This record gives sequence, structure tokens and C-alpha cells, in this order.
Amino acid sequence: MTGGDGAGEEGAQQTPESTPPVFLVDALPPGEHAVLDGEEARHAVTVRRTRAGERLTLADGAGGLADCVVDAVAPGRHPSLEVTVCGRRVDPPPELRVTVVQALAKGDRGELAVELATEAGADAVLPWRAARSVARWDDGPRGAKALARWRAAARSAAKQARRGRVPEVPEPVDTAGLAALVAEADGGYLLEATAETGLKDVSLPERGELYLIVGPEGGVTGEELTALTRAGAVGVRLGPTVLRTSTAGAVALGTLGALTARW
Repeated sequence: MTGGDGAGEEGAQQTPESTPPVFLVDALPPGEHAVLDGEEARHAVTVRRTRAGERLTLADGAGGLADCVVDAVAPGRHPSLEVTVCGRRVDPPPELRVTVVQALAKGDRGELAVELATEAGADAVLPWRAARSVARWDDGPRGAKALARWRAAARSAAKQARRGRVPEVPEPVDTAGLAALVAEADGGYLLEATAETGLKDVSLPERGELYLIVGPEGGVTGEELTALTRAGAVGVRLGPTVLRTSTAGAVALGTLGALTARW
């Protein structure tokens, strides 16, 4: 089994009351016994210092989970763990699926936004080529590399948060493409500091597909606001202060979690 970087706080030791760390695998083991190898095993052995007798959870990133006990640990250049599967379960998808539409941000703020949104429960993070985004993703290798970083951030954060589902990070969209998606959704909310209505005051759907749209550092343009509003998006604010583009999505997800059945 292979995967990316391991999960959890580095070097943290497990206590009987703690939630077992999650390690992502390509597919859950079909039988009672399995071997965890590759990068996930390296992290488990060298960073988390996992020992025999400790618990861990294997996840396929799509909701499938296998609760395991470590039988043996083989350190070295190519570390591995032998585990026994004690139980299997499925993390069901929420009835209200929330996609955070994140405008491209400069530096590592975009990756931070993906990380925070993942920890706050986003089901997907959609990159948006907003007009005032400082960052620009080309269609070539540079754009592919940036998208890979966002996907890696989602994967790492999902393990840190002990999530059984890794949020999808699709190819970026422009405003026209985003408007088309919002028009087909069950709800769309554009986070806008100048909006008169608060997110807590709108009527939220109980199920279906919902888009939370986070603009760039420079804000959305009048043309973008018109296009998204015509598609059905509602402008909402989160409070009296202005949040950074890297944190707004996570704060909005927390509000949704408290106001809907997602939490």
C-alpha cells in the first residue's frame, strides 16, 4: 500500500483515549491481515514512532475505513508495518455537499486555504481563476504543478483531521464556468464584505449541492458579481470584519456546520 505523507501531529504518542491516526492507501485490504509500506509506513515508523500494539486506521480517501492494530514494525531503509484489521466502516457523505470555490491566491495562501477548508469539512475545493487573482495558473506544467500542491494540501489535511474522505480538488474554472455550476446547484453563496445579509440569516438547503465562493485578495469585480448573481448566487457576509481569502472559507464552513445537520 502506498500513499503520501503520514497523518497526525509529528512524534505524537497515542493514548487509549485518542483517535487513531489515519493513513491513506490506494485500496483497503481485502483480508484480515495487511502490510502498510511506502511513504505512509515511513511516516508511521520514523515520524510517529508507531509501535506494535498501537491502533491506526487505513482509509481509501472515499469514505472506506479499516480499523487496525499493529502487529509488527519493520524499520530500516524501507519500513513497513504488519497490521490486523479489527473492523471496517464507511464514512457516509453528508446530505448537504459543500464545495468551497477558492479564488487563486498568491504565495502559499492558496494551499493554506485548502488546508483550512479541508480541516473544517469541505467536500471539495474548486480553484477559481478570478479576474483580480494575483496568482495565475497556466494551462501547462506550471498550472499542473500548482494544482498538485493544492491536492497534496487537501490530502495531508484530511489525514491530520482524521477524515475518511479526501476533498476533491478539480481543475480550475473561470467565472463563466463557475456561474454554470452555481446555476445547477441547490445553493450558492458569495462571501462579500459589503453584503447586507449575513450567512447565518439566509435559508440554507438541507441536502444537495452548495457552493461557498471565496473571492481573491482584491475582491470580485462588478462583472463577476453580476454573472454569479444572475446564476443564483447570494452575496453574504460573515461579520463586521474583513477576512483573508485564506481563512474565509473555513470560517464559513464552521457557520454552515453549526446551522445545518453537517455537524
